[in-house]
Amino acid sequence: MTELQSFGLRLADPGAGAASRRGGAGPSDHKAVTVDGHTIMVPVHTSSAWNSPFTAQAPDAEGRSTLTRGSIPIARISFPKQPRFYAMQTFDGVPYSHIATLHGSDVLATTVLQTCIRYESRKKSCKFCAIGQSLAAGRTIARKTPEQLAEVARAAVLLDGVKHMVLTTGTPNATDRGARILCESAFAIKAAVDIPIQGQCEPPDDDQWFHRMKAAGIDSLGMHLEVVTPEVRERVMPGKASVPVARYMSAFEAAVGVFGRGQVSTYILAGLGDTREAILEICDRLLVLGVYPFVVPFVPISGTPLEDHPAPSPEFMKSILQPLGRSLGEANLRSSDIKAGCGKCGACSSLSVYES
Repeated sequence: MTELQSFGLRLADPGAGAASRRGGAGPSDHKAVTVDGHTIMVPVHTSSAWNSPFTAQAPDAEGRSTLTRGSIPIARISFPKQPRFYAMQTFDGVPYSHIATLHGSDVLATTVLQTCIRYESRKKSCKFCAIGQSLAAGRTIARKTPEQLAEVARAAVLLDGVKHMVLTTGTPNATDRGARILCESAFAIKAAVDIPIQGQCEPPDDDQWFHRMKAAGIDSLGMHLEVVTPEVRERVMPGKASVPVARYMSAFEAAVGVFGRGQVSTYILAGLGDTREAILEICDRLLVLGVYPFVVPFVPISGTPLEDHPAPSPEFMKSILQPLGRSLGEANLRSSDIKAGCGKCGACSSLSVYES
């Protein structure tokens, strides 16, 4: 699984299973693939995927496919089916798939606000981010209302058995940094359907927002460092780097006091310039605070300034994930204990496989 996520996958039948995802906020250019009962997101639209040694043959009548390395069959895989809620639209005519999408096999995910104060400026934008691509392509809408999100979440639970939901957002301002939008959205969703929710935003300026998000119905919180070394942060995401690592660490401590140990997490993108040692060192600090460090291989997304940046090698990922998995066990923090979100889903990284 680690190798698949580094090298990507060529598809003999690109239309197999649920639609792959292009552009948008967060990890993209992936397709959900189930390997040995574990669903992971594997790059399929990247340059590394086009040259991958792995190929998924066309699925059989039961939806299962043979995974080959070169010409050698190595495993049987399958693809989660297109969710039924994708066939529906809101009362005002917006396709449900434009409001929220299926991630992995049982997670509903949405970018509540598909714009960001930094994205429009080359000097400030995160160079790996494609938040504007799906909006420009007409695959989503700029602002999902609380009512729309509640409607789609209820349908996804009833029709497709979705187990938890991720609410992320572009950063709308330099104060609450999206916390208010998340509160409004979560409150409406929880009024419509009982589903665990993870909210994701940058650290707000006031720690009271953590209490407000919890009260609104957010069960777990993600505040994503993405890059951990100050000089790499300045180079790769100059706008977001204006919120220093020190503020993230104080926000993590405050948020754990509200949501509890293991219910606060952070995304770390391996392969953008941070050394193995730098990533593991900050992971140790996060574990002491009770924060789950979700380390994910960087995926270069077409159309971004880093589209030609190489994905990290499987060896580099294993050198991080193996010791981190042991450390998670020693800290008694496990993905299965997270109530909702990316760490619980685990599809964008093979980290959970290494947990001891």
